[in-house]
Amino acid sequence: MPKQITVILGHPDATSFCGAIADHYVASARAAGHEVRLFRLGEIAFDPVLRHGYTQRQTLEPGLEAVRDAIDWAQHLVFVYPIWWGAMPAILKGMFDRLFLPGFAFKYREGSSWWDRLLSGRSAHAITTMDTPPWYFRLVYTMPGHHQMRKTILEFCGIKPVRITSFGPVRHASAAKRAQWLLTVERHAVRD
Repeated sequence: MPKQITVILGHPDATSFCGAIADHYVASARAAGHEVRLFRLGEIAFDPVLRHGYTQRQTLEPGLEAVRDAIDWAQHLVFVYPIWWGAMPAILKGMFDRLFLPGFAFKYREGSSWWDRLLSGRSAHAITTMDTPPWYFRLVYTMPGHHQMRKTILEFCGIKPVRITSFGPVRHASAAKRAQWLLTVERHAVRD
């Protein structure tokens, strides 16, 4: 059954391997009959800093408004980004800081420590690249960036299930290995 999918490239350089992954995912998902919207954060002019926290609203730039509307529209979200210093790049974190605000992504309950998850009913898939071998990232570093994405951002807002796929090490990967990873991306795009 066709889905409405929003793909967000969280690498600032659209010509990176992450950019190739995002483009391949979009083409494969469209070929499978899904309706897809793609956003390359590096090409969107926005301030990634939430200047006043939650005390004062910061006007969204037109590009961020379009991303917000596409997240609201989507049944499935796909985030493609590298793991830098154990987590996502600043541009992707800045998008979350600016968009996933009370009233859109969640809502604190009056007089309670609990909250309402306003983005429920959506699933997500994070596709990450790294220069660290994924097994080392999992066993030694205990996947801090993956936990941040899954638990403290997406599931906090009600998005689940959240699948995470990691490719690495990318830095010295052969063309054949990269092609194999793109085939995996194609399978995910059809199945997601």
